[in-house]
Amino acid sequence: MTLTEPSLVEPDVLERVLSSSLRHGGDFAEVFVEDRTTTGIALDDRRVEELSSGHDRGAGIRVVVGDTTGFAHTSDLSEAGLTAAAEAAAAVARQGGGGVRKVALELVTVRPPNEVLVLPSEVAKGTKVELLLRADDVARSRSNSIVQVSAGYGDSRRRIQVANSDGLLTGDDRVRTRFSVICVASGDTGMQTGYETTALTVGFELFEQRSVEEVAEEAARRAVTKLTARPAPAGVLPIVLQRGSGGMLFHEACGHGLEADHIVKDSSVYTGRIGEQVASPLVTLVDDGTVGPNWGSLAIDDEGHPAQRNVLIENGVLVDYMWDGLSARKKRRGSSGNGRRESYQDLPMVRMTNTFLLPGSEDPDEIVAATPRGVYIAHLGGGQVNTATGDFVFGMTEAYLIENGRITEPLRDANLIGNGPDVLGKIDAVGNDFDMAPGTCGKDGQSVPVGSGQPTLRISGVTIGGTAGA
Repeated sequence: MTLTEPSLVEPDVLERVLSSSLRHGGDFAEVFVEDRTTTGIALDDRRVEELSSGHDRGAGIRVVVGDTTGFAHTSDLSEAGLTAAAEAAAAVARQGGGGVRKVALELVTVRPPNEVLVLPSEVAKGTKVELLLRADDVARSRSNSIVQVSAGYGDSRRRIQVANSDGLLTGDDRVRTRFSVICVASGDTGMQTGYETTALTVGFELFEQRSVEEVAEEAARRAVTKLTARPAPAGVLPIVLQRGSGGMLFHEACGHGLEADHIVKDSSVYTGRIGEQVASPLVTLVDDGTVGPNWGSLAIDDEGHPAQRNVLIENGVLVDYMWDGLSARKKRRGSSGNGRRESYQDLPMVRMTNTFLLPGSEDPDEIVAATPRGVYIAHLGGGQVNTATGDFVFGMTEAYLIENGRITEPLRDANLIGNGPDVLGKIDAVGNDFDMAPGTCGKDGQSVPVGSGQPTLRISGVTIGGTAGA
C-alpha cells in the first residue's frame, strides 16, 4: 500500500507558528511534528513477559539566531500550544528583538524508498505472539543443549511533518518491523549465547522475506557451535570479515568520524583531509538512505531534506563528509540528508543512515584460501570508538580459526582492537559478495535505526584480545 502523505498540522497553522518564531529576530525556524505508534512483545521460555503498545505525539520547535539555537517541545499540537513553544524557543535564542517575517510554505513530496504492503497495526497481536512461539519451538528442536530461548517482536509507524522558515513543507511515513531470538546453550564449557535478528523498513511482509524459523535456527546454531569453541588467539593476526557481519565495524571505526559535527569541532581524525588517501584503494565507503527497505532507509531526514546517496571515501580517497542542515548552513553548502533525531523531544544532529563498503571483484572463498593463518569473523557484537583518534574495540560473537587457508575450529568470544584509519589502510582483499545488517546507533543520548554492510574482506593485521597464544 502507498502510505498517505502526513498532514499532522494544517499548513496555515504552521505558517503562523513559524512567523511567530521569527518575530523575535530569528534567522531560521523549524517545526518538527511527530506521531509515533509502537508495539513490543517479549517471550521468555514460552511465557509472554511483555506486551506493550505506545502512542506518542508532539512537536519540537527550533529557532536559530547566529550561532545560538533555541529549542522547545510540546505534546500540545493546537495552534496555541505550538505558538507557546515557538515563542519559548525564540526567547532562548534571542531575548527581545522585533519586526515581522512572514513565511509561505510550499509542499514538497518525496518518493519513499520502498512500499509497505501490510501495516503491522492491521495484524492481530495473537498472530504476532504465534511467531514468537514458533521461534521458540524451532530453537529448542535444534539441540538438547538449548536451555533458554528469548524472542522479541517489535513494530513502529512514525509519521513526521517538517516545516521551516525557508518555505519547506514535507513529510514522511515510516514503518519498521523487527524480530530477534536469543538462545542459551549449556555444555561442558558452561553457558554460551547465540543471537540473531531480522529487521527492515517494511510492514508485516517482513516474514515473507525471512521466516522466524530461519532466525531461530541461526541463533540456536551460534549458541551450540560455541560449546566446542577454543580460546581465541591473542596478538596481531589477519582477519577475514564475512559479508554483512563487519559493517558495524566501519560504521563505528570511521563512519562517526565522517559526521560533520565532529569535523567542525575538530574532534575527528578525518578533519581537513578531503582529497587525501585515507584508506586502501580497494575501499569505497557510501552512506545512502535510499537503498530499498534497509533499516536506516527513509524518504527524508528529520529536517525535511531528501535522503540521498553520499560517497564518503572513493577508491581510498576521502571525498566528503555527512552533513545536517545546521552544519551545512555554516559552510554555505547543502545538507546531505543526514540530519536525524530520536523523537520530537530531541534536536537533530548529523547521523548515518545505511553505511556500507562497496563490493570488489574477488571470490570470497579465494580470500580465505589465500590466508595461511588468521581469524574468520562471522558475526560482530557491540563496539565503541574514539572519533578523535579512531581507536576502537569490538566484540567477536562468532569467529573461527583459519588454518592453511581453511576455516577450522570455532573460537570463544574475544575483542577486536584497532584503529579506524589503520584498518582502512590494511584492507588487502575485497569480495564480490555483499550483505546488509540492521543496527541501532547511539550518539549523545539519542538512538536511531541504521543499516550497515560490506562484502567479505580481509584486513592484513588486527589485534585480537584473546587468551591463547597467536
